[in-house]
Amino acid sequence: MGKRSYKQIDVFSHRPGDGNPLAVIMDGSGLPERSMQRFAAWTNLSETTFLLPPTDEGRAAGADYRVRIFTPGGELPFAGHPTLGTCHAWLQAGHQPRDPDTIMQESALGLVRIRRQGETLAFAAPPMQRSAPNPALLALVTGALGLRSGQIQAAQLLDNGPRWLGLLLDSADTVLGLQPDHARLKDLGQDVGVVHVAPTASDTSAPGVVVRAFAAPMGNPEDPVTGSLNASLAQWLIPEGLAPRQYVVAQGECLGRAGRVRITQDADGQVWVGGNSITCIEGEVLFP
Repeated sequence: MGKRSYKQIDVFSHRPGDGNPLAVIMDGSGLPERSMQRFAAWTNLSETTFLLPPTDEGRAAGADYRVRIFTPGGELPFAGHPTLGTCHAWLQAGHQPRDPDTIMQESALGLVRIRRQGETLAFAAPPMQRSAPNPALLALVTGALGLRSGQIQAAQLLDNGPRWLGLLLDSADTVLGLQPDHARLKDLGQDVGVVHVAPTASDTSAPGVVVRAFAAPMGNPEDPVTGSLNASLAQWLIPEGLAPRQYVVAQGECLGRAGRVRITQDADGQVWVGGNSITCIEGEVLFP
């Protein structure tokens, strides 16, 4: 059996237990994919990541390291809280990026820029494709969520690696009061993100946006705090004038968490998704 260094990071939180936990294997070199997948299923966290050296192509493009991201059920090309949590673990281990202000992470989706601002890390939201959802699918999802059609103000299919059906709802109470039929959502095979934007959302001294993420098809009925979804929602809502260029998201309240995601669109139109991360567990794990 071989030992590997291990960290468990709480992402999008200032206090342990408030965010979304992430398992990080600090050196995944030489591990076969089946071992990675088996370990991710064993942790039973929404995501587990494995740090690796960049590929030759990635290194030539400026990558500082490479990451592979696994859910208990499969590999993801990109995900938000694993991006920030893995970067936090990499920096905490003493690594230094080529550029002191920007870390370049290589993932299956490509290179992702991450910037440091004090203790906060923020990733540049990757390109996102969006389209109108099929009305039949929307009706089925609406039923599975227990929503009335009048409570949905807008809907879009959002794809930045993970593929979400985004629903803009009429109030924070509607978002927080949902009690979805997760079995029906799993049968539909569609991950769903719901969001409400308050009129005061531009005041970033407090959360003005509330989000929930339902990912039963990925084996996670409700994700505590979701970077990829918040990235896609921002790339949809800000250009449409449905959200301000800066805001703070509250996510996880219905699970007893207090996740906080900071969204900023810069002068070039790039959306940045940021938050704090905290290392909660450090040690070694055995791989057969």
